[in-house]
Amino acid sequence: METKKRLIKYRTILFIISLCIFFLLSFLFISCKREPENTAGSRILPEDEARTAPEQSTPALEEMIGQMLIIGFRGTEVSSSSKIIQDINEYNIGGVVLFDYDVPSKSFPRNILSPQQLKKLTGDLKKLTYSNLIIAIDAEGGYVNRLKEEYGFIEIKSAAEMGEGDPEDTYLEASRLGKELDSTGINLNLAPVVDVNTNKDNPVIGKIERSFSDDPQKVYEHAAAFIDAMHGYDIITAIKHFPGHGSSAGDSHLGLTDVTRTYNEEVELLPYKKLIECGRLDIIMTAHIMNTDIDPESPATLSPIFLDGILRDELNYDGMIISDDMQMGAITSQFGFEEAIIKAVNAGCDLLIFSNNGSEYDEDIARKAAGVIKEAVDEGKITEARITDSYKRIKELKEKYGT
Repeated sequence: METKKRLIKYRTILFIISLCIFFLLSFLFISCKREPENTAGSRILPEDEARTAPEQSTPALEEMIGQMLIIGFRGTEVSSSSKIIQDINEYNIGGVVLFDYDVPSKSFPRNILSPQQLKKLTGDLKKLTYSNLIIAIDAEGGYVNRLKEEYGFIEIKSAAEMGEGDPEDTYLEASRLGKELDSTGINLNLAPVVDVNTNKDNPVIGKIERSFSDDPQKVYEHAAAFIDAMHGYDIITAIKHFPGHGSSAGDSHLGLTDVTRTYNEEVELLPYKKLIECGRLDIIMTAHIMNTDIDPESPATLSPIFLDGILRDELNYDGMIISDDMQMGAITSQFGFEEAIIKAVNAGCDLLIFSNNGSEYDEDIARKAAGVIKEAVDEGKITEARITDSYKRIKELKEKYGT
């Protein structure tokens, strides 16, 4: 009898233990099946990550604004403590422009000493910021070439010299330049000039051999060959100076130049028309010139009539537009800093160049320029859609060239 009672007791205990184990296992099983909550500290699952990626990849307004700026700086080398590196990273600056001569101090060097030094500079710029940074330079050949023979670079003929030969020869000459740009880390050449040499005494074009020819068809042919050569080395090009600087009698570096009486629209727009039609163009640079018959109030860089009306609507150009240096005399002598930037963006400029290489050097130029655009958007003077349009063009071009 005692044995039977003990057996019943043991069975009861075992039953209770079994129930406990059953409920414990059930609880653990249910817990494992539950989706983890997406709290701030929890890891997002790959599915969630893919779903939220578009929102995460959409940049903030400030980041898009930064991409619209090309900034000049002093220094033949950079480190993490360099002001330009800090500005690029803080304001998401789209690119830099390099020079051999520092105008404000009237001295050499500015950024360029030798091929080896330049390659290290461009490499460090990208390593310390981001790999798709635009690194621009004026390398037209002849007088306007920051990579001079005396620094150890190859000598390149001027546009006028190239224009005396066949376009095939221009292609070969420009290919030598393209190879050198590629080897030194430059990815944007602010060239070729497609101004038609209608005024051979023009102090900023004709006199210094920057035009291929006084024949617009030849200008087109040689410019196309030059661009093809650059593209062979994945160098982005920016033709200039829209709508044509060849007929001017003055230098827009020094002050506003009026071409109203000398401008020949049919002749000076022909190279642009043909280059747009053949789909070769990456970027078009604007000119700081006045033509009061077309726009009585603003130079081309600041004129929606020229950029949005003629270039985009009439010539069907949908690529990127870059301003000539916003610190040139033609702009600074006539317009305030904020006014010029707002007008240029609203006119249609996607990229704004601040060379920091004019009458004075301003190490805070990146912050100031970005601040002007942001404030203008906040105040409704520039629409956010306008910024987004420019950002998309910049992003597409950088992706095209792997820049």
